[in-house]
Order: sequence, then structure tokens, then C-alpha cells
Amino acid sequence: MIDGLPFRQVGQPVPGRIVCVADHASNFVPPDVPLGIPDHLLGTHIAVDLGTQGIADILARRHAVPAHIAAVSRLVCDLHRAETSASVVPVSSDGHTIPGNIGANVESRLARFHRPYHAALARWLDDARPELIVALHSFTPRLETSDEERPWQVALLYNQDDRAARRAIRLFSQEGLKVGDNQPYSGKQLNATMDRHAEAKGRPYLTIEIRQDQIATRAQQARWAALITDIANRTALALQGER
Repeated sequence: MIDGLPFRQVGQPVPGRIVCVADHASNFVPPDVPLGIPDHLLGTHIAVDLGTQGIADILARRHAVPAHIAAVSRLVCDLHRAETSASVVPVSSDGHTIPGNIGANVESRLARFHRPYHAALARWLDDARPELIVALHSFTPRLETSDEERPWQVALLYNQDDRAARRAIRLFSQEGLKVGDNQPYSGKQLNATMDRHAEAKGRPYLTIEIRQDQIATRAQQARWAALITDIANRTALALQGER
């Protein structure tokens, strides 16, 4: 966290262009928020969407897609959940209990992390007036609590507004990728940030979920950033043609 803020912004939005949002990009835990878990878990998917921070930075620095990036772990406060969600301060994740969150002061976490993050994001998006939002996430190839493999290399999540997602599904498929349509979970249940800042505002968006083994290295992240930029630009152009 910089200056105590639960986010950082990289790049300057150009009004009417594409921007990126990465809700789960950090595994940072403030020293005064004891989670009571082994340190090694902070390097796993329960704490952070592995690979997304690197892609968001590359999008902003190399491809002129500015990014609003979370600077605190989802285990401290899940910025991709509604304030009223029981998992906004999770007490367990993929079979791991988070002892420090049991009985935690949820209101304090919301005031310190969740509300400043979303207030800043709202202002940023209002100023940017984006033609398309890229919401960036990643998923693990298999949960620890399940034997089911997740075969998709990339997935698109959406709730009611699927106009951008449908195009991107086709474009990723044309790249020879195995694409999940609202997989491995549905955007109709897990879409809090885009429900709030995109669907509620009539803004088109792509919630892109990449399987973590596809973006484990800096080179992989760079390749995916270039691909995402290309597909986002082509999607935005197609949407312009409908206006």
C-alpha cells in the first residue's frame, strides 16, 4: 500500500478509451491485520490472483491501458465482493481457515479498504468515461478441496450485459484457446465490481479470467497483455459499430 491507500493507479486514462481494473492483484497484508495463517499461503490463490498484477502493469506501461490495481490482499478485505457479502472479510478459503478474520471488525475493514478503493475507482471511471473496461482476474487450475480439473485457458464472466463478452469469447477461441463461458464460476454470482461500476452505469466490460499456469512468468504475462490489448481493441471497435 502507498500512503495507506488500498489501490494504486498506473497510467493516465484517455477519455473514451480502454481501462483496466484488477481487484485481486495484491497479497499485501498490513502489519496491524493479523490473519493467523502460515506465510506461504500469501503466495497462493487464496490470497491473490496470481499473475494479474504483472499483466495490469504491462497493460498500463506498454499498451496505454491505464490500470486501477488493488494494493491489499483479498484475505484482508475482498474488494470484489459487495459490502453486505458474508465473504467480504473471509473466514475461510479453499479449505483454509483464516483465524484472524473470525470475529473481525468488518465495518472497520470496509471503511479502511473497501470504501476508499471503490470511491476512487468510481471517480477514476467517471473521469475516464471508458469505451470498455477490462476487469482482470485469474483462477487456479484446480482447487485444493476438489479433484476437478479446470481445463479452460481463459474465461469471460458477465452478468446481464454480455455484449462485449460474447465478442471476446469468439476472438479468444479464434486464437486457438480453450475458452470458458462464465467458467469456472458464473459472473451472475461473482461480478460485484463490474455490477457496480459497469453494468449499473451502462459501461461495456470484459471480465477476463486467466488460468494461473498460463501467466506464471513475466514473459507469459507480457504475451497475455499483448493479446488482451488486441482483443479489447477489436471488441471496442465492434461495439462502436453498433452505436
